[in-house]
Order: sequence, then C-alpha cells, then structure tokens
Amino acid sequence: MIGAGAIGRMHVERARVHPQVEVVAIADPSPTAEQFARAEGLRWFADYAAMLDEVRPDGAIVATPNATHVAVGLACIARGVPALIEKPVSDSVDAAAALSRAAREAGVPLLVGHHRRHNPILRRAREIVQSGRLGRPVAANALATFYKPDAYFDVEWRRQAGGGPVLINLIHDIDIMRFLLGEIVEVCAQTSNGVRGFDVEDTAAVLLRFDSGALGTLAVSDCAVSPWNWDLAAGEAAHYPRQQVNTHFLIGTDASLTLPQLDLWAYR
Repeated sequence: MIGAGAIGRMHVERARVHPQVEVVAIADPSPTAEQFARAEGLRWFADYAAMLDEVRPDGAIVATPNATHVAVGLACIARGVPALIEKPVSDSVDAAAALSRAAREAGVPLLVGHHRRHNPILRRAREIVQSGRLGRPVAANALATFYKPDAYFDVEWRRQAGGGPVLINLIHDIDIMRFLLGEIVEVCAQTSNGVRGFDVEDTAAVLLRFDSGALGTLAVSDCAVSPWNWDLAAGEAAHYPRQQVNTHFLIGTDASLTLPQLDLWAYR
C-alpha cells in the first residue's frame, strides 16, 4: 500500500478481508501512517521505492496525492509491479498518456480505480442503454453536489490546483457517462473558487458532446448542502446515510432512465 491517508487506509481494510489478498507493507512518510501500520501489524516504510525494492510485492495500490500518481506508477512499472492507481490517474493528460504508454511497453498491468463501473446498478443501466430501450440517447445529466468540512482542507494539496472536486469526485461521474454513453469528443467547462477562495475550484459546470452526438451536462460542488451525489444516493458505502434520490439522468428518443433508482419513463 503506497499512501495511507483516508483512502489508503480504506483500501487496506477492504483488502485484508479478501481471502486471496495479503497486505504486507505500507509506504507513507507521515507519522500517522507509521502508527496505522504498526497498529495493523504491517511493515512500514517512509519511502515507497525502498518498499518496492525490499518487499518485492505481487502488486501495489497507489493512493497518494494526485500530482504524485505518475511518478509512483512509473516506479512500479520499472520494477514490474502491477498497480491499482487511485483516480485520477494523473493531474495532467500528457503525464497520464506517458504512464499508460510506459505500462504497455513494459507489459505491466495498471488499473485505475474507477470502481463504480462494477456496481450492479450501472451494469444494469448499461444493459438497458445497449439494448436500445432508450432509443437514441440525446442528453444526460449528472449532479455531484456535497459538502466537505473545513478540516478536510487542512491537507495542503487539497487546497491546490488539481486537488479539487473535479479530479477527486466529478471524475467518477465523467467515467460513468463514458461507460454508459461512449467516448467524449468535445468539452466546455467553467470552474469557480468563489466560496473558499483557494487555488483549487469548489464548483464546476461541464458540457460534454459524445461521439454519438448526445450532449451531457454535469455539475459538481464540494461546498453545497444537498443529497444529490452518488455516494448518498447509491448506497455503496455503509458510512453514508442512503438517500432516496436520483443523481444521474439518461434521456433518449424512446425512453429515459434515472440512476441510481433505475426508473424507466416512457410513453409506452
């Protein structure tokens, strides 16, 4: 495990209950990570390269700050260690492409943590879309609006460009749209940091065009009090109180579909 912040610790907890996975070490220079490793009975390293060289793991999970994903991923590739890299794979398209290219050339598997594609709700939605039940998809809408407390931003990188809700949260919803509607060919977007005033955005609005011609709109804000986000609506995590609301809407010429409720609306 490389990176033992909130998400990294969650990965450790989940992995340790899997009968075919053994977590053997954590690499993270922070004192809290060392304490966590000791409490879990795991080897602790301040340096991830040293851990990779000494432990020689069968695989690594990378849950470090966004801007470090590529460097850590390249270190794994150089040692032939397959890696699950938390999203976003990078805070730069060019760097992400370079990482992908390096993995392909070395023949080392990399997986990006877009886990929502494996949710049965989205699997069913994809089946409905691909069956043609919606007719021709013409539009889609997604909301990712939630509130992050002030203490969340005590970590410096979360206040900096590349560490905000677009790459931390909305990236999931963009991936859902690609999973259901196909590739994106055109993007128009605006961001705002008007509430907190950090370098990073707190709100964004996005307009997408898909290769099918369908249009999509997405809104994200991490300074909003609302139930309209996948974490609260879909019930994926027990520590979020599930709300009976929809957050994603797929609109077609024959019918429309809501998510996560999977309500299908049609004239006939």
